Amino acid sequence: MTDQPDQAYREYVADRLPMLRRLAHLLCHDWHRADDLVQATLVRLYLHWARVAAATDRDAYVRRVLVRVFLSERRTGWARRVVLVDVAPDSPTTTDADPAAAVAVRTALAGLPPRQRAVLVLRFYADLSVDQTAEALRCSSGTVKSQTAKALASLRRALPDDEPATIRRGAGR
Repeated sequence: MTDQPDQAYREYVADRLPMLRRLAHLLCHDWHRADDLVQATLVRLYLHWARVAAATDRDAYVRRVLVRVFLSERRTGWARRVVLVDVAPDSPTTTDADPAAAVAVRTALAGLPPRQRAVLVLRFYADLSVDQTAEALRCSSGTVKSQTAKALASLRRALPDDEPATIRRGAGR
């Protein structure tokens, strides 16, 4: 690559890195794995930067790559070989109004299958439409809708009864 595309890549990454880390953390619930996901995503972006730079919506392209890296990691033997222990996650300081509710929601989200978790993160955290989420996951809009409904139902069942009603309703979407 010449210096101009490299500079454009560096500027894009510098601007979007915090957003990519947060999105990756929501998918995998571990800051170290999130960094690994982002790193693998950035390598793929660098290798195909001409295609990324030509995309009409770079952020959508990058989110799609990140989600695909996450889902493909979940399909490999790594996810079956590694035993995760039940310890408190290391996370940056939170500004949640109710930390206990936030922990309960994150715990319930972590219990979802990877594809359902990806649907919820893309729909409600990244604020993508049903069609944008379907495009990112390479599935139909109907699949996104059904996976969203199943994931929200699972979250409602997983949350304690004493959680605030607004959390149990799934943010009204």
